[in-house]
Amino acid sequence: MNTPTALIAEDEALLAAHLQGELARLWPDLRVVANVSHGAAAVEQSLALRPDIVFLDIRMPGMDGLEAAQAIGEDWPEGEAPPLLVFVTAYDQYALQAFEQAAVDYVLKPVQPERLAQTCARLRAALERRSEPQGGATVESALSQLRALLGAPGLVGAVASPAARLNVIQAGVGTAIHMVPVQEVLYFEAADKYVRVITAEREHLIRTSLRELLPQLDPDRFWQVHRGTVVRSDAIASALRDESGKLTLVLRGHGDKLVVSRLYAHRFKPM
Repeated sequence: MNTPTALIAEDEALLAAHLQGELARLWPDLRVVANVSHGAAAVEQSLALRPDIVFLDIRMPGMDGLEAAQAIGEDWPEGEAPPLLVFVTAYDQYALQAFEQAAVDYVLKPVQPERLAQTCARLRAALERRSEPQGGATVESALSQLRALLGAPGLVGAVASPAARLNVIQAGVGTAIHMVPVQEVLYFEAADKYVRVITAEREHLIRTSLRELLPQLDPDRFWQVHRGTVVRSDAIASALRDESGKLTLVLRGHGDKLVVSRLYAHRFKPM
């Protein structure tokens, strides 16, 4: 097996240096190829350097560790398994349960050598398994693990009960508030600090994040198909796959085409 590589994403410089020092002591063969301080840099450098392992601080300025993990998983080259993920977090029992349910490893701040040694042993074993001939199973296993993590309520936010789900979107336009029935929404799309709300007739902007909006939507009716896109399932006319395997959604009575990331392509299979 080639020399294993890792990337550390941690916005506190002293903690990042401590983690890198402990890794050097516990796993001398591991080469840290980059040490970055925010989520966007973690995504950019991970895609450029393609490390075997990424240590992600959960709370970073701008894009947090979960959002960075999702972006890495979606944009990772086709046919290759995304890196093994280890989350660095302050103690939160719900978060730890979510990591355990998704079979993703984590270490607590401040990093304890004994716990980190266990993580290193798990990572070595996982890298050994990846080096064995398994065809596409390793890729799908990694994507399934990431999907399980992103769907864990202990991390993304509590799942809203049916009574708490949105029925109407209140979209402000100047001094007016437009009441948009949720059943008329074709899709939601993240746009900087806003979310675009697209209906058959028009577009609205609401000042919230897609991540905050998602738990308020019925997951059986509204499907996430990309980290920045959620579509109403019965508004989809067809899913078209091109020669490279990329999926594009065609909507009923609307000209927009929506790209499906490979993280969510498992939703679209013939019956």
